[in-house]
Amino acid sequence: MRTFRRLKVLLASRALFNNWLSVGIKYYLKSHNLIHGNYVYVICKDGSKNVIPLKAYSILVSDYYDGYLTSYNCKNNVVTYIGNVNIPIYIIEVSNIDVKTLIQNGWVYDFVGGFWFRGGVRFRRLRGTVLEVFDYGEYESLDVVGRVVVDVGAYIGDSAIYFALRGAKRVIAVEPHPNAYAEMLENIRLNNLEDIITPINAGLASKPGKICIENVDLDATVVTYHRPGNCNSGIPAVTLGELMSRFSINGGEAVLKMDCQGCEFDVILNDYEHVRLFKELIFEYHPYAVNKPVNALLRTLQRDYQCEAKGSRNRGVAHCIKKQAQ
Repeated sequence: MRTFRRLKVLLASRALFNNWLSVGIKYYLKSHNLIHGNYVYVICKDGSKNVIPLKAYSILVSDYYDGYLTSYNCKNNVVTYIGNVNIPIYIIEVSNIDVKTLIQNGWVYDFVGGFWFRGGVRFRRLRGTVLEVFDYGEYESLDVVGRVVVDVGAYIGDSAIYFALRGAKRVIAVEPHPNAYAEMLENIRLNNLEDIITPINAGLASKPGKICIENVDLDATVVTYHRPGNCNSGIPAVTLGELMSRFSINGGEAVLKMDCQGCEFDVILNDYEHVRLFKELIFEYHPYAVNKPVNALLRTLQRDYQCEAKGSRNRGVAHCIKKQAQ
């Protein structure tokens, strides 16, 4: 069935490219490492030419066959999708995200403004974490109304914006990766949330010092633990105690969210005196990053919290609510 579909997709691409057969053959050879290269050369129906990434080509012809895409303009490097309005999108967007799923979920691309939007929320790029937060309900179990949220591993600001729109009084958004932090600033501005979200370019740790940023791009940082250490060009390591003091946070009415690819072990095990002050916690756990079992975290937390963990031993999400005083 897959081979039959691929053939039909290739034949349908005749409506997009003059060199549909040769580009289809080169795509197959390159994607199977029979020849080298990560791009293909295409000639559009108007005779204009371009070079596009293999992944973008694959998505483009597949979405055209499925009826979600109407055209590709080589000259302007723009793809037009069918949504609730016709949506022109730069080809690089097609490489980064599943446009078809976004359209099905009601997201629209504003070509003039250069951002994605749905309802009142906007993002410069719709990365996978945006869908996790806004479409798949990753944090819908949290009660943030009227509360301060310390958002550790804020990435591009998706969760911080979600908390602000859900009624958080204030969000302290901590993100170590410089490029992710820069995109977060842009997304905060796009949503006019500067008065609610306070961004901090730092990493959370149990002790003051520096965070050594790994040499990874913005996409790869979501699976990278940027560790505390002695590095010449690191960024500040901030502690929960510092944040609570600087922003006068009353932990009894605050929420702590952590998605920092391993820092949760350092903070919970070595700075529990501050962790235990928060009314509610939610965090992703990543035992593989530090070679420690998640039960080490849960045993510590059970002193003060009722926790529910979902996932495997290697990765999952734990939601913890402070026990009522007896």
